[in-house]
Amino acid sequence: MQQAERRPRRSLTQQVITELRSRIESGSLPEGTKLPTEVALIEEFGVSRTVIREAIAGLRADGLVLPRHGVGVFVTKPKPTANLSGIFNVDTERLSSIIEALELRAAVEIEAAGLAAERRSPAQMAKILEALQNMASAVAAGDSAEQADFDFHAAIADATNNANFGEFLTFLGRRTIPRSRLQEAGMAATAPGYMQKIHAEHQAIADAIANRSALDAREAMRLHLKGSQERYERLIRSKSD
Repeated sequence: MQQAERRPRRSLTQQVITELRSRIESGSLPEGTKLPTEVALIEEFGVSRTVIREAIAGLRADGLVLPRHGVGVFVTKPKPTANLSGIFNVDTERLSSIIEALELRAAVEIEAAGLAAERRSPAQMAKILEALQNMASAVAAGDSAEQADFDFHAAIADATNNANFGEFLTFLGRRTIPRSRLQEAGMAATAPGYMQKIHAEHQAIADAIANRSALDAREAMRLHLKGSQERYERLIRSKSD
């Protein structure tokens, strides 16, 4: 328990929120179910009472649980998220939609990279590097690196220790990394060294975060996302020729 508490409290709180939300939304904790007791949650997650209480407060703010005084905390019906789906929808049949999503990501992820450089813990840095290595392994094996790519950006969001960055990427989901669906549609870039270039961009971001250089991290993320925008813009031009 003591080792877990060395991580920033906000990160621990988000970890608990994410896990409990997943159980609620998957149905393993259906509506009307009483959550485990505070003591049981402390034991399960290895965190403090304060972290558990903050997590419950966060779930309550999202409308996922409702405390009943003297009885316990109960799962409520999740709020519909249809109003968000339009905002975060990426139509891979329309390349300009992907560019618009990349512009939105840049507005958030450039700052996330800088904050991660300033705030990341050793464990969070290890997660970033693990995702980077998984990407390299997938590319070397000729497999899709899409999930590892998303995991890399999600790990950076987590390292900001601001839950909103992670929630932003969760809303977007793997649609933020549209390469595989573009390949299926016959629209993806096929130039030699394409994935090696992508990996080098990710490596530059990771190096800057490891060195705790917020300025370099922001610039490396800007170059990466700007480069992605330019690559898709070239695809648009090639399809219109």
